[in-house]
This record gives sequence, structure tokens and C-alpha cells, in this order.
Amino acid sequence: MRSWPLRRWLVAAAVTVLAALAIGVPTGVIPTPFYTRMTPVLWWNYPVWAISSVLEGLLVATYVRMAPAAPAAGADSHLVPFGRAASTDGAPWAPLPAETPPPKEPAAERPRTARALIGGVASAFAVGCPICNKLVVLAIGVSGALTYWAPVQPALGVATVALLTYALVRRLRTATACPLPS
Repeated sequence: MRSWPLRRWLVAAAVTVLAALAIGVPTGVIPTPFYTRMTPVLWWNYPVWAISSVLEGLLVATYVRMAPAAPAAGADSHLVPFGRAASTDGAPWAPLPAETPPPKEPAAERPRTARALIGGVASAFAVGCPICNKLVVLAIGVSGALTYWAPVQPALGVATVALLTYALVRRLRTATACPLPS
């Protein structure tokens, strides 16, 4: 991460702020007039919320390209002048659309992005008000939410941070070995 360009750090900062707002506002960790939390915010909600937001920002930033790749020697043989047949009149060159298929996401990449998505959603469930969560209240009722769901939330918070950390470490290890297609 020391070799990251400024662009990656800016994306990481922007996504961190967006993730903090996306998790903090609907869960009541950030007090707003839009939502009133029915139970108080606990001390551990703040670190789980902050760490999850930072990890999500860093994870998304790993998908920003480092620098544009230079074309390989002889790679311009598939280029033709834009909008007309091949000629030597100095026209701007562009690749043929048929020769540049859209890059497909490798199968090995999908689970990591799924881990990040699950980690982000789980962090909202971890720091959210136990009786304000409609899914939990629908499934086990208000008393069940306070009796069974509230004690599980700290463990879910730890699991969320662990999952996001694991996804970030895996992505950082493979980012240089498997760079994004340019």
C-alpha cells in the first residue's frame, strides 16, 4: 500500500466516507433527524462501524488501476484508423471493436467481492439497533431481538471486521500477481 498512487488513496477516502454514511445513518450510529434509534448506541458500535468503513474503503481502492499499461511491442498491428480503412494518412488510430472483447471477471475474483459485500451488509446488522431491524423483529419478535439478537451482535461485529480484513489481505496479496485487465 506504500506504493499506491494518490488516486487510490482518494478513492479509499471517498469510499470510507460513503460506507460510514451508508452504515451509520440508517443504523442510528450517526444521529440524524431521519431516524431515531430505539436503543442506545453501545461503546463497541463505534469501533466496528469505523473499522468496517475504513476496510471497505481500502478494499474498493485495490480495484483502482495503478497506471495505464503501456502497449507491447508490435501490439498496434490490430489498429486501424478510426472510422475508415487502414491507411497511412496520419489518422487517429483506434482498436477494432470486434477485437477488444469486454474483460470477464475471473471466477476466482467473485468470492472475494462477495466477501466484501457480505462484510459491508453484516457490519450494518452488527451495529444496528436490535429492535429496529425489521427482519429480526419479524423473525423472532421484539423480546427475541433483545434476548437473542442483541447478544450476538458483538460477535457479528468481530466476524465482520475479520471477514473484511481477510478480503483485503487476500486482495492485496493477489493484486500484483493478478492485475486488473487494462
